[in-house]
Parts: sequence; C-alpha cells; structure tokens
Amino acid sequence: MFYNEHMFEIKCNLTTKEKLEILADAAKYDVACTSSGVDRKGRKGFLGNSEACGVCHSFGADGRCISLLKVLFTNHCVYDCKYCVNRCSNDVPRASFEPDELCQLVIEFYKRNYIEGLFLSSGVLKNPSYTMEKICETLLLLRTKYRFNGYIHVKAIPGAPDELLSKAGYLADRVSVNLELPTSDSLSKLAPNKNFKNILEPMEKITGTIAANRLSVGKDARMERSSINKYLTGSIFNSANNSRYGSLSGKNRTALESGTGLSLPAVSGNTGMNRAFAPAGQSTQMIIGATPETDLTLIRTTQHLYQNYDLKRVFYSAYIPLNEDSALPELDAEIPLLREHRLYQADWLLRYYGFQADELLSENRPNFNEYLDPKCDWAVRHLGQFPVEIQTASYDMLLRIPGVGPKSAKRIVQTRKYARLDFDTLKKMGVVLKRAHYFITCNGKMMYKIPINENYITACLMGDNQKENWEIKHQNQQYQQLSLF
Repeated sequence: MFYNEHMFEIKCNLTTKEKLEILADAAKYDVACTSSGVDRKGRKGFLGNSEACGVCHSFGADGRCISLLKVLFTNHCVYDCKYCVNRCSNDVPRASFEPDELCQLVIEFYKRNYIEGLFLSSGVLKNPSYTMEKICETLLLLRTKYRFNGYIHVKAIPGAPDELLSKAGYLADRVSVNLELPTSDSLSKLAPNKNFKNILEPMEKITGTIAANRLSVGKDARMERSSINKYLTGSIFNSANNSRYGSLSGKNRTALESGTGLSLPAVSGNTGMNRAFAPAGQSTQMIIGATPETDLTLIRTTQHLYQNYDLKRVFYSAYIPLNEDSALPELDAEIPLLREHRLYQADWLLRYYGFQADELLSENRPNFNEYLDPKCDWAVRHLGQFPVEIQTASYDMLLRIPGVGPKSAKRIVQTRKYARLDFDTLKKMGVVLKRAHYFITCNGKMMYKIPINENYITACLMGDNQKENWEIKHQNQQYQQLSLF
C-alpha cells in the first residue's frame, strides 16, 4: 500500500538546522563504520582529499577519529517497511534538503574540520527514479560547482534507472544497495514494497561495472583484498567453488562471470570529471533480530555476497524495536547487540582467516555461543584438531588457533626457521596466551596441565570474556551520532 505524503502533518519552512536535526537523526540506523578504502590526495583547484584509514566514527592507525556527515536526503518515504522508523504509515516529522542546500552544509562542515566526507542515504520520495535523480544532482554539484574531492558513500535506490545508478557510481567513492534481510521470505513479510530481484539486479550491475572499470585500467576484476588472503588455501576469495550455496537471485552466474551485459552504461563524461566507477567498492546491510533466521543463514548469505558480488563489506544492524507490529519483536525486546558483535567477528573470520560458513556453524548447531567469540566457539567444538604444535603447524592452521592473528602467525612462521619458540616468545609476538594456551603446545608441552574437554574449556573462556560481554550487552542501547551542534 502507498500512503499519501500529506496523510500526516508535514512541517514547512524549516531552517537548515532543523532539517539537519531531523535527517541526521533518521540516518543513524544506516551502518557505515568502516574504512573508506580510497586514498586520494588533494588536487589543485579542488577541496578535500580522501584517506583510506577510515571514515564515520572509525579510528585510523594513528589513533585519529575520522567522521562523515551521515544524513538522509529526505525521510519522506512511499514505502511501508515494518521495521523502519521512516515508513509512510508512521507519524514522524518529515523534511527534505534541496541539493544546493545539502552541498553548502557539507562544505561548511568540512571547512570547519567537523567532517572528512559524506554518507548520503534517503527515503524514497515520490518514486525511486525521482529520489535517485535528486541524489545525483547533489553529488554532481558537490564534485563540480563546489569542487569537493573528499570521500562520498552513497546509498543507491533499488528500482532507479541504470543511468542514474551509473552516474552515482562515477560521482561517489562507494555505492551500497541494502539487502535489508537475508531471505526473500523475510523481505516480503516485513518490506512488502521490496523484493530480492529489484535489490540484487542493481547490485549485480554495479559489481559488473566495477569489474569492467578495473579491467579497463589493467587491474584484476575483483577488488583488492588483504594480502593475507593470497596465502590462505581456503579463502573464500580464491576458492574454486564460489557458487557452492547457489545464487540468492536463483541464477547460477555471477556478476563477475556474466560479461558486459550486466554492466551499467558509462556516463563518466556527464560528471564533469574523469573518475573511476566506485573505486572503494560496494557494500550492503542486513538487519538482524527482526526475523528468525539463524546465524548460519546469515553467514551463508554473507559468504555468497562476498564471492558472487565481490562486496567490500557486509554490515549487520541489530534490530531496534521502534514500531509496534505483530510481525516484529515486542517493543521491549532486547536489542541483539552481542549477536551483532559475534556476526562481525565471524565476518572477519570469513574474510581474513580462511574459514567457510559451513565450518563455523552447522545445521545441528546453527547459532554462535554469544558468550564466546566465533573462533573460540569453533575451536571448542573441534577439539580433535587440538592441541596444535607451534613449531610445525601450517600458516593456515596457526590462523585457526584462538589468540593467534595474521601478524603473530606470520611472525611464528618466520621466527621458527632459525629458533625454537617458547611461551614467553609467543607472548612478545602478540599471541594472546590467555586464549591460545588451551589449544597449543610448544616443543610438545602445554603451558599448563589442563583437560582437553569442551565443557571445561568453554567455561574458562566464558569467564575470561565475562567483562567484555557485559559491556557490549549493557551499553547504552541508543544509536547516537557525533553532535554537530
């Protein structure tokens, strides 16, 4: 059902500050805590640059907090997604920016060193085509009239024409299309105006265009990944069987294998600048906790998206009860912050540690133990593979030991060529022995005499994580943004 935008009272003659208060608050449910993935130095005649070390409430390697202006173009929306605070059936204050008004806001904040870039999303005003046209107009003004050279992340609107999606990709650094929910059944139940076909088609075309653009300048079709993945035999990015779980859209081909037929039309000449298409790649977001999918379903979907759509990141957003509806959890339901945290850790294991989704979980145990990090949870369920001898274990196996990361695993491999390791040396290398000592031996000896028993080790690890788990679960459960006032 489409609701008339005048069904509820709409505030007119709002000041820019009043619009910003409404639209920045409405944007806080879009997740974008990530590094930008783009290094771009300042250019003569342009304003700003882009640093790959991070954006939007992230911390760079030097400790700097780097932030974006995260805002909606408008919170008017013709859709009635049950989980969304901006759905058309909600009586909430509504506002919209004018393209030039938003550009001036970005530039003024940038000049005052409040922000280093823009994260722009939007409700669907009138229809997807109209909304995307307004977003593209804003980005074009920023890049040409205001000569803004900083980082821009834009949310593409499914259902918009290919020409507008292409234009947005050439003007922005990163483009994202929200998957919203991990299964088509859940999407049809909670977002009756949306469907997987309309979401996955633009996602696939964006992937194909990024690949074609990279090939045209002599790069590999896939986005760059950490060098860690080059040495992992089981990495999901170099696995031969990338379509193991089939396609979410019901097709067997992937965007990287389908040729130029799934690319967007080239419109770089219309941007007024010679720019690459979405150089920081593509991302998406899934809501967790609003529907009954298991963690296994979520990480299988995540793995498929990384393999077949070459996404740079998949974000998880813990469902916050905002609307009263029989299809949703109760308003007093607990926000699954700890579950969200575990899914991000599992996502890291998929991308950097050589794990596959069906290794981390199974049909018999489809959910993570929320009180253990996923690597520890996997290890205690596979004690037959432990303890591992540090002196002889392969690099891949070292990465599967709780408390051992890529840097410490590389140091172990390099150091043991000319020296025998002991537990003190491992600690100096960065190995977290309070977790690792349950699973390793040094020269045939464990650090302590402990039983290799799942229940015993699980209880010990949960005790070690108790403080951290409590802090995550009981943190202020209100999504907040950096105050601009």
